[in-house]
Amino acid sequence: MRKSLLILSFVFVTLSIVFSILPLDTLALLPIGVALILIIITFKKSDVNQRKLVKWLFTVTYICALFVLVKTYLIKDEVEKDQQFEQQKIETKKEAKKELEDLEKDLEGIE
Repeated sequence: MRKSLLILSFVFVTLSIVFSILPLDTLALLPIGVALILIIITFKKSDVNQRKLVKWLFTVTYICALFVLVKTYLIKDEVEKDQQFEQQKIETKKEAKKELEDLEKDLEGIE
């Protein structure tokens, strides 16, 4: 029973690390929560001398949880306006307008 819990804990800790790195915001807290529950159960099922790996798994999961919370609530995503693109868009509009006016003049000259 302990070995299967330990393997499941390790799998969910690995998923927690992967989800923490990916930009999934609070969705990463799901495998972290499952990992913590499995780690606590494994900790209770383990003897005193078998708890070293479980403590390491708990530490890694705790660090992942802190990383996700800091990344979610303290780091703000800001969209910056691209001035060069905006200027290019205005120039393209002016050029298109000028081409249309030239075409209208050419059409008037043909008639």
